Amino acid sequence: MPHNTRTISDKLLLIIKGIAMGAANKVPGVSGGVVAFVAGFYEEFIYSLQKMNGKAFKLLINLRFSSFWRYINGKFLGFLILGMLISYFSVSKLLDYLIIHYELYVWSTFFGMIIGSILYILKDFNDWSVRNITVLILGILAGVSISLLNPATENDNLWFVFFCGIISVSGMTLPGLSGSFILILLGNYVLLLVDSVNALYDTISNCIQGDYSFIDNPERIRLLKVLVVFTLGSASGLVILSHALGYLLKHYKNITFALIIGFIAGSLGVVWPWKTKVFKLDVLGNTLYDTKGNPILDNYDRFFPDLSLGQTYIAILYIILGLGIVLGLEWYGKSRIKKPH
Repeated sequence: MPHNTRTISDKLLLIIKGIAMGAANKVPGVSGGVVAFVAGFYEEFIYSLQKMNGKAFKLLINLRFSSFWRYINGKFLGFLILGMLISYFSVSKLLDYLIIHYELYVWSTFFGMIIGSILYILKDFNDWSVRNITVLILGILAGVSISLLNPATENDNLWFVFFCGIISVSGMTLPGLSGSFILILLGNYVLLLVDSVNALYDTISNCIQGDYSFIDNPERIRLLKVLVVFTLGSASGLVILSHALGYLLKHYKNITFALIIGFIAGSLGVVWPWKTKVFKLDVLGNTLYDTKGNPILDNYDRFFPDLSLGQTYIAILYIILGLGIVLGLEWYGKSRIKKPH
């Protein structure tokens, strides 16, 4: 029946949106919240997360699972989170490969997508009061300031990892603030989004093969503990931040949108395609490495593109592609709204 078809289509679309959010969250400088904003489900996402409260907890401990599921908008959150999980073990790995081998073009695509996101939000924003313009400028300054900070060194203290979890979901709840980039600044991006995720992937593979030797591997156990604590921190952060943002959207919607526009605009410096990595040096000028032998990132050296190079114009085409993706999402969203049910 057509209704069932639409239902299946909506579920698949939610999973795809979750995959897009998960992929965006993995890339430093890109915010999964921007995907939610442009795809038109940001407010529903925030308000659904707000349902993780005392009433939901009572329903859960009283074993009223169906009531709990309906109360928290479980179908929406469930398929969205499923998409994010799929992303972390598939699309995000592809992104890792693309960033290593086609870094300029990946950053160019995301740069175009963020420009498209700004245009998308500005189109429907019409409250240009002095107050909102001031908030927008403050958002831009905050975004730019964050992009200029120098990263710290890796820290696997579990309390700090829990704090990182809370911070990491900022990109899902506050568009323009990249959780991945914040993790780089805190020094734990590789530990939490690469090493620990790979450890879980390897552990699941070992279990499927009936190999449980990882139990005697202290490094693997350490990474799994880190991942569990990070996940708990992320879940806590989602609930805390969603309640705060839900309140702001309800009582100060235009101010909140102005701040979000500013954050997104300020984040353009983070995803500027033409940049080189600058690594930390010791007093003798030698590159510093972490315990795994990876050079420690200090920041990026941004520069204006060389217009005599062919790859510069290819990168510009990818910027246009990124812009087109966002405009295409907007067009698709409008067509679905106008389509009669």
